[in-house]
Amino acid sequence: MIGVAQSTFAVAVVVVLFVLFVMLLAGSFLRARRSSKALAAVGESAGAGARVGAARTGGLAAPQGAGSAPRVRTVVSRRDFFRGGLLASLMVFGAQFGGASLAFLWPNLKGGFGSLILLPDTLDSIKGQIQQGRQPYYYGAGRFYLINYSGDGDKPGGIYDGITADSLMALYQKCAHLGCRVPFCQQSQWFECPCHGSKYNYAGEYQLGPAPTGLSRFKVVVSGTTVKVDTSNIIPGPPRGTNTIHQAPEGPFCVGGAAGG
Repeated sequence: MIGVAQSTFAVAVVVVLFVLFVMLLAGSFLRARRSSKALAAVGESAGAGARVGAARTGGLAAPQGAGSAPRVRTVVSRRDFFRGGLLASLMVFGAQFGGASLAFLWPNLKGGFGSLILLPDTLDSIKGQIQQGRQPYYYGAGRFYLINYSGDGDKPGGIYDGITADSLMALYQKCAHLGCRVPFCQQSQWFECPCHGSKYNYAGEYQLGPAPTGLSRFKVVVSGTTVKVDTSNIIPGPPRGTNTIHQAPEGPFCVGGAAGG
């Protein structure tokens, strides 16, 4: 919801600025056109007056060019100058803001992190890779792991209710301590942060180290054989003490010494 609201707000601001720019530009063109018509009318009346004056003098030949309309010198008023400067400044600002908004919305446009990601593998393929490799399914573009969750936290009213689908749970790769990428250790079957030693069980629940909570999560959506992960909304990790799978380390730690086997 947060990601959608921010992108919608950015698009709305860009649209409003564009409409405002078009209105100002159209108003400037209309005023300039009226001014040019008024100047043309003045020139025509001056020429007509000169021709009438020549006729009243008894048809005497006037010097060459005396009967022609005076040349009107175009002078840019201070108001027009500042209006042009305002329009130019607004155009530059609109271009910069539009570029920044496009950069902000780019993940949503290209289907990367920060958007609803459609995974290239089918549901059965993902589950097969998890089971055969004895490790989570990692999707780097989305910055998450998919695990085959076997605990009871996704039951109605549970801590993970509504974020899993078909036993799949998506874990954010970012450590809850200082944000390092947390790899999965096949030896211990835990997630172990190489930066400061925080450790999480297979479900991304805090076990050891300085991390304040478990790993954050994303909502998983399964439709038929397709799997989608909504990375636009980062769901905070479970608090310390959460242990829905009751998993001890299954081998030596990859970071910081031995563990039970």
